[in-house]
Amino acid sequence: MTADQKVAIITGASQGMGAALVDAYRGLNYAVVANSRSIAPTDDPGVATVAGDIAEPATADRIVTTAVERFGRVDTLINNAGVFVPKPFTEYTVADYEFVTAVNLTGFFHITQRVIARMLAQGDGGHVVNVTTALVEQPNSKVPAGLAALTKGGLAAVTKSLAIEYAHNGIRVNAISPGNISTPMHANDDSAALAAMHPLGRMGSMADIVEGALYLEKATFVTGSFCTSTADKAPGIER
Repeated sequence: MTADQKVAIITGASQGMGAALVDAYRGLNYAVVANSRSIAPTDDPGVATVAGDIAEPATADRIVTTAVERFGRVDTLINNAGVFVPKPFTEYTVADYEFVTAVNLTGFFHITQRVIARMLAQGDGGHVVNVTTALVEQPNSKVPAGLAALTKGGLAAVTKSLAIEYAHNGIRVNAISPGNISTPMHANDDSAALAAMHPLGRMGSMADIVEGALYLEKATFVTGSFCTSTADKAPGIER
């Protein structure tokens, strides 16, 4: 890598939006550390893959250590890893709760805490992007999503809190709040029904998410902000 090359960490990076974000940041000439439970090694010398459960503190340690040892620094973190379990609230089990909170909240906590500490040590700012869901801003009675609201809503709140806490350190914190996005997660869903939930009459594409992320990356005066796919009609499902 070159002396001025920046480094991004992207979680949930093995497929869908995460994989598209890896490609997008490579297109910006960032080196990338990509994580998911089952991510495979790559031949791209600008990408280091770290397989592991993001909910485990040891995984967060390995991700940040890999970024520093392989590329020398961390400039951007995209908290893309997330799970979605649609059930009526009273039907959630303790196992459902533990699974969703482990990935969506505990995983966020471990990796973000370590990354911000590294950014503070570097002393030249940084950027954190949290991927939430439009269901936080616009609940839909047809899409029961209590645990998504609890966990991704927590990310929405902490985005604003951390943006204020670390603004004087030059660390920006923003969020992307997608609606229905056409990814492998929706491969077996009714795409026409999902498209009809948005006033534009279509599902979002991974390119739409990438454009939002790249806008936030380049908009260096923007912090505590959301790129949101909300509408007058019901929002979709982010997984």
